[in-house]
Amino acid sequence: MKQKITRRDFLNGTRIALGTSLISPWHNIYGADPGEFALGPDYYPPGKTGLRGSHDGSWETMHARVSGATWPTSDPEAHYDLVVIGAGISGLASAHFYRKTHPDARILILDNHDDFGGHAKRNEFSIDGKTRISYGGTESIDTPSSYSQVAKDLLIDIGVDVQKFYAAYHQNLYRSMGLGKGIMFDGQHFDHEKLVVGYNKIPWQKFADLSPMNEQAKKDFVRLWTDKRDYFPELSQKEKLKKLSKMSYHTFLKDVVKVDQQVLDIFSRWGMSFWCVGSDEIPAASVQGYDGGMPGVNHTLKREGSRGDEPYIFHFPDGNASLARLIVRSLIPVAVPGTTMEDVVTSRINYSRLDDSDSGVQIRLNSTAVNVEHTADQKNVDITYVNGGKHYTVRANSCIMACYNSAIPYLCPELPSRQKQGLAYNVKIPLTYTKVLVKNWRAFAELGLDFVYYTNGFFKQVELDYPVSLGKYNFNKSPDDPMVLHMCYVPYLKDIQGPEQWRAGRRIMLQTPFDTFENHVREQLDQALSGAGFDAGRDIHALTVNRWPHGYSYGSHLTWEPDYKSEADKPWVIGRQAFGRISIANSDAGASANTNAAITHGYRAVTEVLNRN
Repeated sequence: MKQKITRRDFLNGTRIALGTSLISPWHNIYGADPGEFALGPDYYPPGKTGLRGSHDGSWETMHARVSGATWPTSDPEAHYDLVVIGAGISGLASAHFYRKTHPDARILILDNHDDFGGHAKRNEFSIDGKTRISYGGTESIDTPSSYSQVAKDLLIDIGVDVQKFYAAYHQNLYRSMGLGKGIMFDGQHFDHEKLVVGYNKIPWQKFADLSPMNEQAKKDFVRLWTDKRDYFPELSQKEKLKKLSKMSYHTFLKDVVKVDQQVLDIFSRWGMSFWCVGSDEIPAASVQGYDGGMPGVNHTLKREGSRGDEPYIFHFPDGNASLARLIVRSLIPVAVPGTTMEDVVTSRINYSRLDDSDSGVQIRLNSTAVNVEHTADQKNVDITYVNGGKHYTVRANSCIMACYNSAIPYLCPELPSRQKQGLAYNVKIPLTYTKVLVKNWRAFAELGLDFVYYTNGFFKQVELDYPVSLGKYNFNKSPDDPMVLHMCYVPYLKDIQGPEQWRAGRRIMLQTPFDTFENHVREQLDQALSGAGFDAGRDIHALTVNRWPHGYSYGSHLTWEPDYKSEADKPWVIGRQAFGRISIANSDAGASANTNAAITHGYRAVTEVLNRN
């Protein structure tokens, strides 16, 4: 699937109406008074609520660049050994790896957001004089045993001992309280609206009888879960895998298992928070064991390795934001107090020390790169960026671009066209992690819930936070204590498939105001929990919407992906090749939305730099 690079490829059809809330950021781009690099003593973005993630002020400059705005390369204000574009985990890891080989190197890390960590974002809330912490993006160290050796070594270098999570994560807390999953059936696709509790817990016949499904759907639902049938007994395991890798889960249920439409409606959006597409684009070979179970395949295809081979417990209270904090501690110790993986959870970052001019490593936030090009003699790279409405240029021996790979063609116009096309293939996937601080979670406990799936809601789910106590941070185990709820929204466009749905979803997401998210939060929580006395107007204390229009990295695991002749033919592999003194990192470079890929490709990019030098 080849794509021609156009401005629309990055903007993805977004034509934002410049309402009052956007006038200031766009004005800044074109010449407001410049801001200072130094951040004040009270600067602390994790404590902000409202519309976060790719917040207003973080994306407008790049979109202006894609729309044709230019900034001239000026005389360099400083010279660095390495400039890294992107202060996410991949960019921070790149600086860490380079620093290990060159401990005296001068490194500058630029990021367009007001905080470091990229998608590994930390959300803090204050209630009753106490702080509650949650994750606004990248949530866990998923299956650390599968990490590359360089990624495993980095975790050790920054002080992470994954074995400690076995004690920190209260694996049996919700189960010991009798909590489990429920489905909020909608009234549009089913006989009436109803919450049914006990999914994958009570007998399937009982669950079906409690549901508002029609009689045929109830029979098919129970059969789907209980029938131990091999639907392709004539095929070998290898042949089954090949067949089911190209057959969607929707098609498998509809044409192979032959279930009622209402059963299809139950599972149509079940995987939206993971794959960010409907069941009509998820391979049937991929669904085994996912999130409480997408049934029907287990007795046809043997399950061979998955994220379920290790418990899903490797989780800091703020997700992988603590990993980012630990890497920053290794680079700029004065900015991150403490010495352990436990104390980093409650450390207050001193943002005013991130960009000290006398530090070997500087992290410059609120700074969007707009041009990266080699000097005439090809011996250095000039990087122009915008901060506070003013443009600056720095010079570096080498540059690592750990930013969205789809943005790189606009930042590096000298790249070969084939490489630009490879980078453009990576259409980032929009999603939103919304965090809701409630005064207590008594309604969940009384209903027997830790997770609610909505068959047709704006938000696909609401769930209790991961129960983790680490260091001085203790999880609130009592239902009468405050709780941070997690709600996930991915634009669902039933009539659009392939990457085009993500382009359309990005446009929708950027045009959706905070009030819309808030109203859906209130409606859906009342819808599911009011039967146990929950009242959104009374019980919601704070709300943070982590909006990621360019969210997950593109993955090559959906039904439309072609078979490539070799690894070298894959678009993202073509796109990530080093170009002169410019190397490319980010999880995008591995077409894999996980921290392992982010670290591993940061290491690869640094290796290219070191070999070149």
